[in-house]
Amino acid sequence: MDWQRFTRQHGRFAIDWQAGDGALYLPITLNCYRPEGVAADAPVVLVQHGVLRNGDDYRDFWMPAADRYGLQIIAPTFGNAHWPGVESYNNGSVWSEEGDLQPRDYWAYQAVMNLVRQLRDAGVVQQQPLYLFGHSAGGQFVHRLVSTLGADGFAGVAAGNPGWYTLPDAQQDFPQGLAGIGLADGALARLLRTPLVILAGDRDTDTQDPNLPAEPAALRQGPHRFARARHYYAAGLQASARLGMPLAWQLHEVAGIGHDGEAMSHVCAHLWFEGRMPDADWLAPWAGRVTA
Repeated sequence: MDWQRFTRQHGRFAIDWQAGDGALYLPITLNCYRPEGVAADAPVVLVQHGVLRNGDDYRDFWMPAADRYGLQIIAPTFGNAHWPGVESYNNGSVWSEEGDLQPRDYWAYQAVMNLVRQLRDAGVVQQQPLYLFGHSAGGQFVHRLVSTLGADGFAGVAAGNPGWYTLPDAQQDFPQGLAGIGLADGALARLLRTPLVILAGDRDTDTQDPNLPAEPAALRQGPHRFARARHYYAAGLQASARLGMPLAWQLHEVAGIGHDGEAMSHVCAHLWFEGRMPDADWLAPWAGRVTA
C-alpha cells in the first residue's frame, strides 16, 4: 500500500486496500478526506458505515467537521460483495458459515486494527490522536470491536444507534455476550474500563424498521434502538458493580434525533472537538430525520 498517496492528497478521494492475508485479503475501499491546508499530522477519524455499506456517504457526513476542526477522515467500506450480511460485518466474521469459531486474525474487526497498525507503521499516524466512530450497523461493529480486541491507541471511541448490543456478560456466547470466542480472563474488565461513548437518539424508537434486528436476543434488550442503548448501559453498570470497579462508559441520550447517521456524526464531532454535547438549539435542524 502506497501510504504516501494518502499523505500527499487533499479533498475527497478513495483508495483500494486489503487488510491482510487469509480471510482478510478481501478488498476494502478507504473513503478519505483531508481539507485543503490541513497537514498530514492532523487528527484522524475512522468512520464505520451502516447497513447500506456506504462509507462514501459517511466520509461526506464528516467533511464539515473535518473542515471546522482540521481533521482527516477515513471511512472504510466493507462491501456486500465480499463481506455479505450481518455475520460478516456487524458480527465481525467471528463465526464461519458452518458455525465454527474463526481465527482471530480473520475477524473483520481485525481489519480495522490492521489499518491502524499500517497507518502507524507508515508514519501516517504518529503523535496525533486517532478516533473511531460507527453508526447503526457500524455502531454494532465498533462496540463489538472494542469488546473483543480492545481500544488501545484510540483517543475516543463512539457507537451511535446500534441495532442491538453484545452484552458485557462472560456467560453468554458471542454475539449475545463475550463467551465462547477465546477472550482472555481480563477482557470484561478491559471493556468496562474503556471510555466508550454510546450515542442514543431518543427518537430512534421505530419498532417496524426492516433493518432493526428482531432476533430473540435483540428483542430481550428492548423494542427499539433507544431502549436497547439504555439496556446496554445498565448492563455495564451491573457488570462493573459485580467486579467492584467504576464504569468508564458514557451514555448520551440525544434529544430529538432519530436513526440519522449524518446527525449523529455531527453530534459526535461536537462532543469530541468542542468537549461537550450540543444544546437543543444546535440539534433542532436535525430533529425527526431518518438516514442510514
